[in-house]
Amino acid sequence: MVFNPECLATAIGSMPHDDPSVACDIILDTIPDIPIWPQLPNTDFREEMEIQYSEGFPSVVLDEEKKRMYFNTAADVTFDFESFYENYMAGNLDYFKISPEYSRGIYEMEKKLKEKELPDMKMFKNHVTGPITVGLGRVDENKRAIYYNEMFRDIIVKGTEMKALWMLDKFKFLGCKQICFIDEPILSGFGSSTYVSLHRQDVVQYLNEVVQKIHKAEALAGTHCCGNTEWTILIDAEVDIISFDAYEYADTIAYYADHVRTFLEKGGILAWGIVPTSEKINSETPESLVEKLKAGVDNLAKKGVEKSLIWERCLVTPSCGTGSLTVNLAENIFGQLSEVSKILRS
Repeated sequence: MVFNPECLATAIGSMPHDDPSVACDIILDTIPDIPIWPQLPNTDFREEMEIQYSEGFPSVVLDEEKKRMYFNTAADVTFDFESFYENYMAGNLDYFKISPEYSRGIYEMEKKLKEKELPDMKMFKNHVTGPITVGLGRVDENKRAIYYNEMFRDIIVKGTEMKALWMLDKFKFLGCKQICFIDEPILSGFGSSTYVSLHRQDVVQYLNEVVQKIHKAEALAGTHCCGNTEWTILIDAEVDIISFDAYEYADTIAYYADHVRTFLEKGGILAWGIVPTSEKINSETPESLVEKLKAGVDNLAKKGVEKSLIWERCLVTPSCGTGSLTVNLAENIFGQLSEVSKILRS
């Protein structure tokens, strides 16, 4: 499926609001063409990006007092593993559901979309935290990253697949095409000494396993990384959309111009995170952000990528989620995002 967004706007998942209704209204007012459901980490620690999708995973321990999650690999996991794999093989999406305690935003957005008609909606965007970020970001009882436990790494990859499928099925009633982003912020550290044992072929493989499941659900798969990384990893993982911080790192995508050109020619999309998710937004206007985006596009075009193709395959987004910001700052970001898209499309 080839989709030419031509500078439509969408967003990365998190927002700082503690009222799901308010967050959803902002989304529907500012990015109605490709709305998202909001992740709301300030409502409960279960909505943090590495915890929100852990429901149903074997040996997960939620520490209410310290508001953290870890995996207890010392426990007898036989029954939990059997149950997990039985439900995975059976494709039982209900087993992998995300309950309201883990996502108020999903259920509030579902309610609003059933009440409110959005005739101009082109797509609906979901998001799941990727297996590399979860695996390296969460630990076992000995504080060792769970990624390095082969059995649990497989659980996280397959669990991520099923969470994505559950979300896509949840919003199937909309009748429009859907997107599911696999958020992998930890890939900004790929190649550093911190993750020297993280192998490129493994990252590609695990991401691709999730991507293939999303494709089987007839949805587009994207990956978001809010820092610099080796962007060809995502291309090799066969994602449809590469989402990056174009405000700070627009030049890095041009380092891989030949690969990007092929990616776009095959129908790939670049999601330019041109709206900064920091106090820097207060020094910008929609017009200045448009000029900054044009400079990034021009730079890529100078490396041999056809400019018209870049604009055809262009989404505009914030540079990252807004969950750690103030409500006023987040709402300014969404407002400017909306205006940037309108200016570009006019």
